Amino acid sequence: MSAAAVSEVDLASRSTTLEPYGQLIRMLMPRAQSIAIYDRLGVPAWMSDGRDVPELRRLLQEALSAELRPGERSTGRMQPMDGEHAVYVFLLRDGADALVGAAGVVCREATKGREARPFTLVHGLLRPVLDCLQRELGSQHDIGALQRDLLVRDGDLELLLGDAQDEATGSAEDFAQLVQSCVAHLGCSVGALVIPDRNIAVCRTGQGTAPRAGADVLTQTHRPLLAWIQQQRKSLVANEPSRPGVLSRVPYKVLCCPVMQGSQRVLGMLALYKPPGAPDFDLRQVRVVELLARRAAHILLNAYDAATGLLTRPAFEKRVQAAMRTEAQASENCVIYVDIDRLHVLNENLGLHVGDEVIVRVAEVIRRALAPRMLASRISGDRFAVLMGEAPLDRGREFAEMLCEQLGALDFIAGGKAVEVSASFGVARVGDGKQPLAHALAAAEIACKAAKDRGRNRVELYEDSDQSIVRRYTDVTLVGTLRHALAHDSFRLEAQAIVSLSGAAPGARYELLLRMTDEQQRTIAPEKFLSAAERYQLAPAVDRWVVSYVLKLLTPLARALADKGARFSVNISGQSLGDESFIAFLDAELRDAQIPPQILAFELTETAAVANIVRAEALIRRLRDLGFEVALDDFGRGLSSLGYLKTLPVTSLKIDSSLVRDIAGDSRSQAMLSAIVQLARAIGLKTVAEGVETEEIRRITARLGVEFAQGFGIGRPEALEGVIERLVAAKL
Repeated sequence: MSAAAVSEVDLASRSTTLEPYGQLIRMLMPRAQSIAIYDRLGVPAWMSDGRDVPELRRLLQEALSAELRPGERSTGRMQPMDGEHAVYVFLLRDGADALVGAAGVVCREATKGREARPFTLVHGLLRPVLDCLQRELGSQHDIGALQRDLLVRDGDLELLLGDAQDEATGSAEDFAQLVQSCVAHLGCSVGALVIPDRNIAVCRTGQGTAPRAGADVLTQTHRPLLAWIQQQRKSLVANEPSRPGVLSRVPYKVLCCPVMQGSQRVLGMLALYKPPGAPDFDLRQVRVVELLARRAAHILLNAYDAATGLLTRPAFEKRVQAAMRTEAQASENCVIYVDIDRLHVLNENLGLHVGDEVIVRVAEVIRRALAPRMLASRISGDRFAVLMGEAPLDRGREFAEMLCEQLGALDFIAGGKAVEVSASFGVARVGDGKQPLAHALAAAEIACKAAKDRGRNRVELYEDSDQSIVRRYTDVTLVGTLRHALAHDSFRLEAQAIVSLSGAAPGARYELLLRMTDEQQRTIAPEKFLSAAERYQLAPAVDRWVVSYVLKLLTPLARALADKGARFSVNISGQSLGDESFIAFLDAELRDAQIPPQILAFELTETAAVANIVRAEALIRRLRDLGFEVALDDFGRGLSSLGYLKTLPVTSLKIDSSLVRDIAGDSRSQAMLSAIVQLARAIGLKTVAEGVETEEIRRITARLGVEFAQGFGIGRPEALEGVIERLVAAKL
């Protein structure tokens, strides 16, 4: 409720309350024609006929004026008005002899020219009513004072809670609003917030004060005030502008509170200025401003990283969102992702304190390079982000290259050794959509990782033409979907037939192929989610799911499938091959299932086996000891592994489709395929040709001596459950 509304309600309430006292006066003085009751300031609180009689008002002013003279204390006065009327004013006092109000009466005498009744007689006549009225006015004054105090405190609370509920981001607008609210609430001429380390200097003026005057007083006083605050670490209250000291020549009453980080470090000050004629800064106002200074410190703590002075990631995201809602959204913007190179090496060799110093030095280079319409943030330990407003991708690259050069020129010595500082940079365009910053940061991070892969200390752009970067971005966007699929079993298995080209091998053989669906039940291509699984070390988890699901599905039907000569091949990734816990898991699962080994086989890729030759040999020998067959998959992509065939106890070679697809018109491919077949026969291995998509390829591979074939020309993948159901139902 506003002060004006409170005053109107108060006046109406008092008029209703005081009316009975007026009626009592009229009963004791039947000749009274006008009766008025006033508060301690002479303001009418109730009038019998709704108007103030001039003669009564004049006599009241004389009585109140006399109260101001030393030694003058009276109960009121009387004055003849004309030959027929007299005016009486009765002053009402409380127990401490303080004035609480007055009552006035215009009374008609019985006969014209008759002398008016003495004041003491009339005062004695009305004494009982006046005593009651004095207590009523005293109580009303106390209640009114309490209401006014509550109104002020409500304003204080509204000021504090209003600022606390705002989603402050540490921008100049946030602090300007805080200072302006403080100036308006406390009736100040000037208010200022100064935080030197953050380059924050906000000045706001009240009504009737020119902005230039506010800037002048801040320029004149901020240095001595800051010096005093930093030394004393407490609030300064100067209600006497002319007194000697740091503010001796400032024509204002001043309240200055420190903005502190913790209990020691002073970040800056919140200062308020009142003109000399304004009420003093009281204890309540000091406490309110101190709380607002703490609020400013809290905003700074949440919005700015304490070590580097750059924006925190939440504040950065909010500031960018606010900027994107302005007209700048229609223009081109870009974001730069910065990652310090080899910081862990510095931490390990020179100590964590050196690594922390490098982070501070890099942040300082970034902060000094910032121009208008740029925002910078420390988004994690050694990683930073910079938003360039209204800047195309090329300008972002130029800025990143400039930062890269400046970091390389840092002269940093630690432990008597020169510390080489560098960083990798990724630059991406900020596009449209629901979360433009999140997508841009993800793209810039992918480009930054590509910069590290390509030698570090360089700048890479995220562009659609760079397939390696696009693949990284696809992996990043799919990793969440992959984790969801693992948690909610959003996978399925399909079986693709492997047939004998000679017709001599009995039974039905299949390779199990993994498929995944996203949250909208859309199928995702295997090459996409398997790439993400490899990049983010999730391949062992995927392999565990496949093994558990296959054993759960096959175990109840194992005897029937064995009688039909069925065999299903499960792929094992290179990451699982290097994971000791996975090998132990696989061994335990196979032992618990006690599945007939002839219905299950495993496949390892050639590159994974060669890269982990020791572990591959151990796993293959363990599987062979349990009776399972093991194939070397994708064989022929690189013949550097031929020497390892005598070490790895595999049972068959699956020839890579890159050699098989071109075999119809390429004599070299035929020669290579023939050589692989001859080598396999020499060491007792079966051969399977992958990628057999036409009848002609099938005939050529059979003529060259390949034993088995797999591909779309042989059969397309089918749901595993349907294949098992068909095999079990088939008659021998």
